[in-house]
Amino acid sequence: MCGTTPWVAPSIAPIHPLILSPYQIDYGKDIQFSNCVLCNESRNQYTYRCFRCDFNLHSACASLSPTAMEEAEFHDHPLTPFLKSCTFTCDLCGKEGKGTPYLCHLCSFWVHGRCATFPRIIKVVRHKHLLHLTHSSPKFHTHSSPEFHQSDSRFCQICVQKVDTRYGLYYCSRCDFVAHLNCAIDRRNKVNINLHEFKYLDEVPELDELADSATYEVKKSNMKEDGTQIGEEIKHISHEHDLKLTNEVLNNQICDGCVRAILPPYYSCVKCQFFLHESCVKLPPKKRHPLHQPPLILLPMKPSKYFWCDACSQKCNGFSYKCETCWFRLDVQCSLISDILTHECHEHPLILSYITHKQKCSCCSKESDQVFRCTSCEFALDYKCATLPHTIRYNQHEHPFTLCYRLEDDSGEYYCDICEEERDSKHWFYYCEDCSCPAHIECILGECPNYKFGGVYTFDCHPHPVTLVEKTKDHPPCHICNKPCKIFIYQCVQCNFNMHESCALEG
Repeated sequence: MCGTTPWVAPSIAPIHPLILSPYQIDYGKDIQFSNCVLCNESRNQYTYRCFRCDFNLHSACASLSPTAMEEAEFHDHPLTPFLKSCTFTCDLCGKEGKGTPYLCHLCSFWVHGRCATFPRIIKVVRHKHLLHLTHSSPKFHTHSSPEFHQSDSRFCQICVQKVDTRYGLYYCSRCDFVAHLNCAIDRRNKVNINLHEFKYLDEVPELDELADSATYEVKKSNMKEDGTQIGEEIKHISHEHDLKLTNEVLNNQICDGCVRAILPPYYSCVKCQFFLHESCVKLPPKKRHPLHQPPLILLPMKPSKYFWCDACSQKCNGFSYKCETCWFRLDVQCSLISDILTHECHEHPLILSYITHKQKCSCCSKESDQVFRCTSCEFALDYKCATLPHTIRYNQHEHPFTLCYRLEDDSGEYYCDICEEERDSKHWFYYCEDCSCPAHIECILGECPNYKFGGVYTFDCHPHPVTLVEKTKDHPPCHICNKPCKIFIYQCVQCNFNMHESCALEG
């Protein structure tokens, strides 16, 4: 199929006629075509070819003229395609490539065609203000560009990797927030707001915290010594009975909100075993989180149901923050961590890094795509390790165990005193200083540390109340499906009845 030869730059035009043909055309012999002489790419599209000298020109590239202009949002001057394939370094992304660049003749500014489409202003999930595409080079014309020195050591606050300030980046001058170009436009990080809908930039809504509102009603209150009021009796949206404030010290009781050990002051129900920390009572009904774009709503949970946390990847049956439009959920502990974490295990601040490839946690060696990274060293911490309780009780052990980040001795032999198996010396562990007793984190916490056991429930499939308990060593058979109960069991002590969690919920 022949076509009319379009205008071609004299410096690259062939001396033979060009034939317009589809890429997949069969000429009866095996012919290896070279890339387009302009963009230096191989595409599945119509191409002008000269088979005598293997000259190839995409139809889209052939339609370009020397007067074609690209109006880039981030540059004050139009960009013109340079109609000759060459090797160059993009003045925006800093990467070297071979192809057809776009050029600003006034500034000698060279960019990739794909980089010319970057928006001038963008909004990302991780930051509440608008980010402006900026550049420290004098060739990059903007009304206001930050003064970055080449000696500046800056880090992208999305991937926590170094940013080369000699090239383009997204920047918030109000907070000194810096992000790589590709990190900011990644679909997981970008907020889908059409900035062209707003006449003025100050009309664009910011990602501030949502309006304060309460999840409880105060029934009785008292005046504290400092003049503030405190609720002595409340009605919380998570429970059918009123809750009373108490300072009594309890042993082995778990908060129904965060699924952590109860410490005073807390609220409790006098009719049933329901407990809430004062801080869990005051959790906001809606909040934003750096891992998710839409706001999250607080969802009280019944302990007979569970969910998987999208941050720490653990099973939980306490309160959760849930997205109203998708399945995204966070447990209470993960929802409380901001994108910048200060942890006593490390001397430097840690920044949340959310990228496409897996990163290894320095404390457990497991990989995750969302970890807190240090900008000064290679230390990384995942959500599961970041939310481990500092102190914890274990069964009937007399003393509490403390989370340890370093080796307790240099003997070269590291064992767990619970399972009596070897420990990895690089991993965190729990330690009882009074008994010189080290233990694996998994041995202390169990398989489901964010799960509250001991609740009493009723189901249609059984006439008596049953108690949710963790698995036992003998794995009793489920009286509904006859398969062994290996994880969670609902037990009826009255008639020695056992059933799986899934069978109970389905029944």
